[in-house]
Amino acid sequence: MASPRVRKVADRIKVIVAEMLERRIKDPRLGFVTVTDVRVTGDTQNASVFYTVLSLGGEQSAEDLAGTAAALESAKGLIRSEVAKQLGMRHAPALEFIHDALPESARAIDDLLDIARAQDEQVAASRTGATYAGEADPYKKPRVEDDADDEDELEDDSES
Repeated sequence: MASPRVRKVADRIKVIVAEMLERRIKDPRLGFVTVTDVRVTGDTQNASVFYTVLSLGGEQSAEDLAGTAAALESAKGLIRSEVAKQLGMRHAPALEFIHDALPESARAIDDLLDIARAQDEQVAASRTGATYAGEADPYKKPRVEDDADDEDELEDDSES
């Protein structure tokens, strides 16, 4: 578990980077970037900035991702200097931008769950009107002797 100081630094870096990407970085290769998470090492020397790119068509193309990665790499120095200025720390953390694959993974899992749900509905539909393969009550029951047989045995015993 990270210390509270490191978590505060990570949260502050996330806000600073998001504001920089929104207001100051004017690179045409930069798409609609969302900073999803920032992880800072315990000594605050390195920071990993996770981001996603929203594309208008819904599907992300490799060109959009590559262009955004190149734009972030070229603006890394400017962003780091702004982080250092706003944090007021002696050493500014080195920034590393990493594309966050979580939304794509979540979308793939949702698609798989939809397929499983559709298959479950097919099984439920085929189950309606179905009957059991064997008897209605397949369990063996203990043998119960008839009361008439008991009465006959009692009469035989009393005659003798």
